[in-house]
Amino acid sequence: MAQPTALPVVDISRFRDPGTDRDAFLAGLRDAAHDVGFFYVTGHGVPASLRDEVLDAARAFFALPEERRLEIENVNSAQFRGYTRVGTEYTAGGADWREQIDIGPERAALDVAPGDPDYLRLVGPNQWPSALPELRGIVLRWQAEALRVSREVLRALAAALGQDEGHFDQWFDDEAAVHVKIVHYPPRPAEDAGQGVGAHKDYGYLALLQQDEVGGLQVRREDGGWIDAVPVPDAFVVNIGEMLEIATQGYLKATRHRVVSPRPGVDRYSVPFFLGPRLDAVVEPLRLPPELAARSRGVTDDPDNPLLAAFGENAVVGWLRSHPRVAARWWSDVLAKRGGSR
Repeated sequence: MAQPTALPVVDISRFRDPGTDRDAFLAGLRDAAHDVGFFYVTGHGVPASLRDEVLDAARAFFALPEERRLEIENVNSAQFRGYTRVGTEYTAGGADWREQIDIGPERAALDVAPGDPDYLRLVGPNQWPSALPELRGIVLRWQAEALRVSREVLRALAAALGQDEGHFDQWFDDEAAVHVKIVHYPPRPAEDAGQGVGAHKDYGYLALLQQDEVGGLQVRREDGGWIDAVPVPDAFVVNIGEMLEIATQGYLKATRHRVVSPRPGVDRYSVPFFLGPRLDAVVEPLRLPPELAARSRGVTDDPDNPLLAAFGENAVVGWLRSHPRVAARWWSDVLAKRGGSR
């Protein structure tokens, strides 16, 4: 079978347009999600002004003096929120050449008792920079829009898989564990140092990405090659997460992807959003129509990255593995209990 060289495009406005050939739209979305696991989404309705604002705010934050950025360093947060320095987050065992702010839902930390699930410790407040007070409002408005678009794509996917549109809704109430990153990729430090982010999969349901005009995101093909997810004006990039792979027994596949560092003299900015359910969500397999079930490929069996049906446990594993400095400061008891960084 010929391997794709570009990501498919899905106009999500067709999902809510009564004049759309619904079967044709759902078939196109289903093929994009099954065959590649990554696609562009247009027709989303997010104002261009807000998309410009969030990238401008990102540039403004990363232009602050280092000491102002470090005021909200993530080692101050038991919930892994705040600023991560270049080279201190790890993917696929290697240090990523990027700096970022991690942002989740604005909630108070819980009073967690012995015996409670470890994932409850992920609930808590964000950190915001005093030098850029407008960042909070811009990011939370963008987060709300990204959540709206992601939920619509998920509802369309449910329909495309032969389910009721609201099949997944129970896990996406006010306690959903959504997550935003504001990311800066500096120029690579050497010609052979290309890991902006190492190859990985996302462990939620869906991820949605706004990228600037620079590019660098690459999507793994089944033959081992890479598709360049070149920036498309007015489009988000959306990809399938591991929770949907589990739910569909591999009919939808979470696809490996990476970011290649920019060339010298070039900076890249991006804002990814991760659609996670409630932390207590446990994924149950869908009853797919027979013609789809026959094309299910089974859940990936990777001993280095076991896929867990319990979302909260998957989230804890991911955070502990990616941010060892935060884990060592705030989660040492959990690391000891688990016998290491996993």
